[in-house]
Amino acid sequence: MRFAHTCIESLAVALPEETLTSAAIEARLAPLYQRLRLPEGRLELMTGIRERRVWPAGTRPSDASAAAGRAALARSGLRADQVELFIHAAVCRDMLEPATASFAHRKIGLPATAQIFDLSNACLGWLNALTVAAGLIESGQIRCALICAGENGGPLVEQTLRTLLEAPLDRNGIKPYFANLTIGSGAVGAVVCHESLLPAGAPPHRLLGGVARAATAHSELCQGDTHGADALAMQTDSEALLVAGIELARDTWTAFTGDFGATFDRTICHQVGSTHRRKLYEALGLDLAKDFSTFETLGNTGSVALPATLAAAIEAGAVKAGDRVALLGIGSGLNSLMLALDW
Repeated sequence: MRFAHTCIESLAVALPEETLTSAAIEARLAPLYQRLRLPEGRLELMTGIRERRVWPAGTRPSDASAAAGRAALARSGLRADQVELFIHAAVCRDMLEPATASFAHRKIGLPATAQIFDLSNACLGWLNALTVAAGLIESGQIRCALICAGENGGPLVEQTLRTLLEAPLDRNGIKPYFANLTIGSGAVGAVVCHESLLPAGAPPHRLLGGVARAATAHSELCQGDTHGADALAMQTDSEALLVAGIELARDTWTAFTGDFGATFDRTICHQVGSTHRRKLYEALGLDLAKDFSTFETLGNTGSVALPATLAAAIEAGAVKAGDRVALLGIGSGLNSLMLALDW
């Protein structure tokens, strides 16, 4: 897929104030660690994640999505009434029906003329939504979109802690739950528009295009669902997921570089942890010095992870005007989407 006129006009994150450290999680798991004789510090050692953020109790995904949407509009040179498409593109949703986008749309204060819907595809949802909006912009159906994702990983972490403490699990039995403890919370929003709408003097942060690949034979490796009224549950075969994910990423990268070349000033991958990043970059032959990461302090925030890391890289000056940036997305399913930006 290629785009010629689509720009990311503004990008913003919204993060919870409360942090939950890996050490604090392990302190709560002390009875399990003692029973199975597990060494303390393994969570941070194996993942590189020191802490993650937690929304206050009762926060809905639409609250998080709306906070990021308002932040993106506050940074934008465009008005809310110019938004013709709004997408809530997170794993987390308020409920099955109606679309979480309907709640966030109201909370942001978007116009009744905006088309709204949810788009969910594990950790790729926000990137998928970006390409959907770009397709509508390029075809002339709309000129401006707002894409938001609000992830609330707190209920999953809490349910996982209860399961690990209450179920009679052995060392092998706890493995499918380990990845849950890396999950964090956060939100991201972006105003995406046709280049003709850019305010005078605004740099054209262009979306050039990308390549997508699927390996659905591995769709059983990471599965999550609701657990009761307010909890979430997920089980992951982390080792098999890592191997299959890197294989898919390698295939996607080959096709991606065939279309867009392999020269990038900055590469940003989905934020899982230190092992995933190292093995991914080794497999693709990429320079870790060009990476920018946030998993150390945010954990894995699902669909928010990659775009929030892009926003953090821009804020830190690691991505500058004129830089060519590769976004390396991957999510359970398995799916991979790699996008090229001319920032």
